[in-house]
Amino acid sequence: MLLINNKSARLYIFLAAFFIVNAVVAEFMGVKVFSLDDTFGWTPYVFNFFGQEIKGFNLTCGVILWPFVFVMTDIINEYFGMKGVRFISFIAAGLIAYAYIMLTLAMHSSPSSWWTYSSNYGTELDFNKAYIAVFGQGNNIIVGSLLAFLIGQVLDVFTFHWIKKKTGEKWIWLRSTGSTLVSQLIDSFVVLFYAFYIAKSGTAQQWSIQLVLAVCTVNYIYKFIMALAMTPVIYAVHEAIERYLGHDLAKQLKAEAAQ
Repeated sequence: MLLINNKSARLYIFLAAFFIVNAVVAEFMGVKVFSLDDTFGWTPYVFNFFGQEIKGFNLTCGVILWPFVFVMTDIINEYFGMKGVRFISFIAAGLIAYAYIMLTLAMHSSPSSWWTYSSNYGTELDFNKAYIAVFGQGNNIIVGSLLAFLIGQVLDVFTFHWIKKKTGEKWIWLRSTGSTLVSQLIDSFVVLFYAFYIAKSGTAQQWSIQLVLAVCTVNYIYKFIMALAMTPVIYAVHEAIERYLGHDLAKQLKAEAAQ
């Protein structure tokens, strides 16, 4: 009960829980690729990178949640430091791996005969095959995303504190947005490079290195824009936390985090 009654402990638990649930859910949302242009009714812009033509923004649904994960990373970094971020990052990575193992077991279980076609689609849709087709396709993406996540978190934390040491308490947007832009650059390239170049090596599904770089660049453009767009959210969350903790406790936590 003493832990729950502690304001800083309650804040850390809330931020950690929000961080982890977003990270885990984003992994499984990511098996769907969506068109940002079609979603908003835009005319797709044609990108030309590395000799490859990429039409519009075609992104995994995981990118919807990842901006919030990196905002939480910077907020936790601000008040609880490197150790605070590293601790929940390892927990999140472990839970993603655990969820992946459990999902693999679920895909290999034998379906009930009545469930397989128990839908309005009748025999036109085999639920079990659909289940495996949807979740099974993301295996390489999940592994690549885990690698990118851990590397990105390390870079985010390091860049955040490097900028803060140079600028002090001012320019929250620079350390938060700047660290996110650096970590997302690595994240964008590691995921697709592993999932579609390394993991698919020697198969007909392997992407060329030019295609990987082109798609990664388009993905990073989206993440760059989103990182800038999330700047007001960072300030709003900071303001809410400062009011919740009070000036003295907030100052104390930030001083400890900076060490």
